[in-house]
Amino acid sequence: MPITLALIVANVVVYLLQGLAPGIVVPFALWPLGAGEHGGAPFEPWQPITYAFLHGNLPHIAFNMLGLYMFGGPIERVFGSRRYLVYYFVCVVSAAITQLLVAGMMGAVYGLLLAYGIYFPHNRVMLLFPPIPMPARVFVVVYAAIELFLGVTGTQEGVAHFAHLGGMIGGYLLLRLWR
Repeated sequence: MPITLALIVANVVVYLLQGLAPGIVVPFALWPLGAGEHGGAPFEPWQPITYAFLHGNLPHIAFNMLGLYMFGGPIERVFGSRRYLVYYFVCVVSAAITQLLVAGMMGAVYGLLLAYGIYFPHNRVMLLFPPIPMPARVFVVVYAAIELFLGVTGTQEGVAHFAHLGGMIGGYLLLRLWR
């Protein structure tokens, strides 16, 4: 799982850089189209990829990297490194597009979660809170439903719930194309 490890290292390095140079976030975060015209940071063409390496706080990056480790390794073994990397970044970009369309951001991990549920539907996954074991396919549906609920209700402000769902949608479409 060399790609999964490289992605984890890259995310952690960028997170540490964010702490050392907080200004690094502004040019690489995903800004809504036209935000620069209204006094905000402008949208730039690299942002639909670079935003995926930015995390707001320690729990955010910790949970995302845990998900990347748990679901990325098995999917990388199934897909192979090159196809896995393509899949990962299709999920990243589809999450960004969804966020830009719906709201106006770590969707790749949700794409991996979806692929894990499809390729390992009967593997047991344990929720953290509450600690309930369930098949991976049920876990995927539960997570998607929670993200949809949180996105629609506006709960957990500052979290791009629709981007997470967009990562799942992009991953699903790519899996359908590959089949």
